[in-house]
Amino acid sequence: MIDPFGRAVTYLRVSVTDRCDFRCVYCMSEDMTFLPKADILSLEELDRICSAFVGHGVRKLRLTGGEPLVRRNIMWLFERLGRHLDSGALDELTLTTNGSQLPKYARALAAAGVKRVNISLDTLDADKFRAITRWGKFDRVMEGIAAAKDAGLGVKINTVALKGVNDDELSDMVRWCGAGGYDLTFIEVMPMGDIGDADRYDQYLPLSAVRARLEENWTLVESDHDSGGPARYVSVAETGRRIGFITPMTHNFCESCNRVRLTCTGTLYMCLGQEDAADLRAPIRASADNGLLDAAIAEAIGRKPKGHDFIIDRPHSAPAVSRHMSVTGG
Repeated sequence: MIDPFGRAVTYLRVSVTDRCDFRCVYCMSEDMTFLPKADILSLEELDRICSAFVGHGVRKLRLTGGEPLVRRNIMWLFERLGRHLDSGALDELTLTTNGSQLPKYARALAAAGVKRVNISLDTLDADKFRAITRWGKFDRVMEGIAAAKDAGLGVKINTVALKGVNDDELSDMVRWCGAGGYDLTFIEVMPMGDIGDADRYDQYLPLSAVRARLEENWTLVESDHDSGGPARYVSVAETGRRIGFITPMTHNFCESCNRVRLTCTGTLYMCLGQEDAADLRAPIRASADNGLLDAAIAEAIGRKPKGHDFIIDRPHSAPAVSRHMSVTGG
């Protein structure tokens, strides 16, 4: 699949549920209204759409949420999609998770063909963790990280840089990840969805400032490592691990975008920061074969935009798009 700007689309991110067992302050309001179950694609429908994308050249599938592992019977979908790994049609099947369910599912994920997981963790302080996630249990996430490692899964930690919240811990995160054998990616806050009384401008910390602070304590060496996503990497000479920087605000990554995102309702977003979307639920429910679905996918890729233009400042503190990241496929 080639978009209008000559970029090959080889990466599909799929939100299998908008529900989550956390309420992170930069992601959701505490009092969320979730989608009715009737609007949600069945696991069989998700398998059908994902498989169609694999047939069109997608080489990497990432299941996300919300929290993907709270979806009932989610391991069925991982096991089904694993057949594309066995056939060689798919290079990687992975997920992004908050880690809370990994004590239960880590070994089953490895058995299904998952090789690595991204785990969201914004602090190493248990009290601060509770404040950021509102409902999360720090010890449970630590158990989940250990379970993933014990199951042989590669672990990458995703940390959202939050001004005045965890900016005093960023060097500690590098040290902790180095000791644990984990790669680390820092992410800028993105203006997506209503988060209640919180103000993203007050949360926003540009990663240019994060990198400058890290370089006071660590030797960062430019790396050509490519994980298939938007992060730009450096190696940490002292630990031997990598740090990625995802910078949708200070330096968008649109010129090399190879991704589209599918929501749990079957809506395909061709760009994280644009509202234009395609309905894939209607064509799969209208026909038992994939003719209508294939046509809808081709039409959608044909209008993938050049990029997004996120802004966070005092005059632009409202969300750039109304949907939450948990709906989009974070």
